[in-house]
Amino acid sequence: MKNIQNAKWIKHPITYVDRGIEFGKSFSAEAEIESATLEITALGVYEAKINGRRVGDFIFAPGWTSYNKRLQVDSYDVTDLIRSNNRIQVGVAPGWRGNYAAKPFHYGGDFIGAKEVALICALEIVYKNGETEIVYSDKSWRTRQSKTRYSNIYNGYLYDSTYIDRKPMPATEFPHPTKILIDRQGEKVIEVERVAAKELIITPKGETVIDFGQNLTGYVEFTVKGDAGQKITIRHAEVLDAEGNFYTENLRGAKAEAAFICNGQKQTYKPSFNFYGFRYISIDGIENVDLKNFTAVVVHSELKRTGYFECSDSRINKLFSNIIWGQRGNFLDVPTDCPQRDERLGWTGDAQVFIKTAAYNFDVERFFIKWLADLRADQTDWGTIPHVIPDVFGTDNECSSAWADAATVCPWQIYLSYNNKQILRDSLDSMKDYLEFIESRLRDGIWRGGWHFGDWLNLDASDDTDCSKGTDKELIATAFFIYSSEILIKSMKVLGEDSEKYETLREESIAAFRREYMKNGRIIEEKATQTACALAVHFGISDNIAETAKQLNEFVTECGHIKTGFVGTPYIMHALSNNGYGKTAYDLLLREEYPSWLFSVKMGATTIWEHWDSVREDGTMWSTSMNSFNHYAYGSVGDWLYGVAAGINADESKPGYANIIFRPLTDDRLDYVKASVETRKGLVKSEWRRENGKVTYTFVVPEESTAVAYIGSKEITLKAGTNEITE
Repeated sequence: MKNIQNAKWIKHPITYVDRGIEFGKSFSAEAEIESATLEITALGVYEAKINGRRVGDFIFAPGWTSYNKRLQVDSYDVTDLIRSNNRIQVGVAPGWRGNYAAKPFHYGGDFIGAKEVALICALEIVYKNGETEIVYSDKSWRTRQSKTRYSNIYNGYLYDSTYIDRKPMPATEFPHPTKILIDRQGEKVIEVERVAAKELIITPKGETVIDFGQNLTGYVEFTVKGDAGQKITIRHAEVLDAEGNFYTENLRGAKAEAAFICNGQKQTYKPSFNFYGFRYISIDGIENVDLKNFTAVVVHSELKRTGYFECSDSRINKLFSNIIWGQRGNFLDVPTDCPQRDERLGWTGDAQVFIKTAAYNFDVERFFIKWLADLRADQTDWGTIPHVIPDVFGTDNECSSAWADAATVCPWQIYLSYNNKQILRDSLDSMKDYLEFIESRLRDGIWRGGWHFGDWLNLDASDDTDCSKGTDKELIATAFFIYSSEILIKSMKVLGEDSEKYETLREESIAAFRREYMKNGRIIEEKATQTACALAVHFGISDNIAETAKQLNEFVTECGHIKTGFVGTPYIMHALSNNGYGKTAYDLLLREEYPSWLFSVKMGATTIWEHWDSVREDGTMWSTSMNSFNHYAYGSVGDWLYGVAAGINADESKPGYANIIFRPLTDDRLDYVKASVETRKGLVKSEWRRENGKVTYTFVVPEESTAVAYIGSKEITLKAGTNEITE
């Protein structure tokens, strides 16, 4: 970021809050070129071209950050694009920044930060004669309205190919800080995959619908030759209703449309500045739809796939595929809750419950480094963590347990997966500030008061009018304080800091939790739920882990199914299998009836649902208010598939898989399980296979790693390379 600080922010003289604006400048290169570098960012999202050729492949650049505090700058090598006479053109649209005109349930309908759609850039040309020339954004640029006549992430997109702004105007410089500019920190967002149209459907209502066969995040590209002025409208949906009609009620305030006005020529069209969550599209304005002309383009952050899982049960394999697609659909620059409705926000709770699975599936180190920097930027002066990062709600004196704990859980997981001590250094003050906020709310060791999401969407008591009812919220809050204080203590020890203060606080809260919520090693009857037991077991709070695990097992076996919500679901399987109830955990995994993970598989899901019965057996919907069909939180069971079923685990004392702990758990109902993870040390594999009454285990250890396997009561030291053991 060498030159952009000396450039000027430029805008159209008229403030347009809902459409695309183009900026352009012609310039000459006076000598033979050695190199050329473009530094660029925008208030909104941009797409740059030099001499008609696109600069880079970054979609929705510069991404979404805490815009008032941090704005990423992209640097591109554009040497090959420069000629003697040149023209640079940059299209900018509001993107995540602004004008939530539909007023989704969270927003007041205003911009995030400045209302301007604006550009700042610097193009440095280095000549072979040693001279340097820099083209800055300034008032010498021209600007006009683009063919993008409307752009709103929630409402949709209108592209009018007949429109020409015949009054380009000089750009206006305006004061906006440059101190917020930072070098790119996160991954770029790209077009990752193309999915062909699978089926053409005429619904009972007469709607023309295309099924792509997979719920995904991105947009549709299509080819059409229409009459000049002909309007084609595409709407997006995740499911069809019980009668087979196009269903969009779960999108709430989002229209999720893409419209195109033809110019009479054959054209190929796709939205430039909008994304959608969808499996189905409905089409208005084309009489004879040819499936070959429609393609779904999958868009998300450029993440390297690192983890794979497979077993002998095709239903579990489909569940795993749904977990992967759920992560792909929601890791679009920030870890969102859902990609389709009037939300699409970086919910902290969803991120912290899923990050362990995320780090098995993909290399998410850089992705979370950037997001956690925004978390720290948006953390309040009194230590609270906003519910969503970047924060669009505004500051609050309180924060919710299990959601705000992303401040501790996420940095610790990135350290464990990638041996990244720097993320602990960067996050340590944030962790302390958060824990000190909680300390101010502790009363005799219990986190009293405040507002909490609780065990969101659980089956104990929550309903579509209050999704937070169920397990006692102060019990959850205190348990998570104990959990986060443990993470802080471990982080401080890694960094060589004295953690005595937090150790004392943690022990006091453990004692208080036992006094308040436990008796004879069990959660007291009036507070006892699956989630309460799972937290007490998995966080090591109970003074009799075996008895509390037994209580949890009784709860599960008595009702025969899972009842946990967002808080309990990530831990219940571990709490069972780590304490002698592996069969019960597998019972939950293999259950196909509602409620279960495989119920959604049976019902045709291709991603993870927000609710255990987002679609009921009869095809009706659980709710319209809280019913995403691409919501990865319950996909957190993925870390159990990797870490327990296959048994691949990082060692906290030697993170980054410097030492690998293999602890696979077999089950008679599966013939084999195998998984692999591409780590910083190399490829790690684990497989067990049942044949002729025996189980053969195969473990692959990278050359740079050590490893130990636990099979039954045996502890076996493994060598680098392939290890095979038959029991």
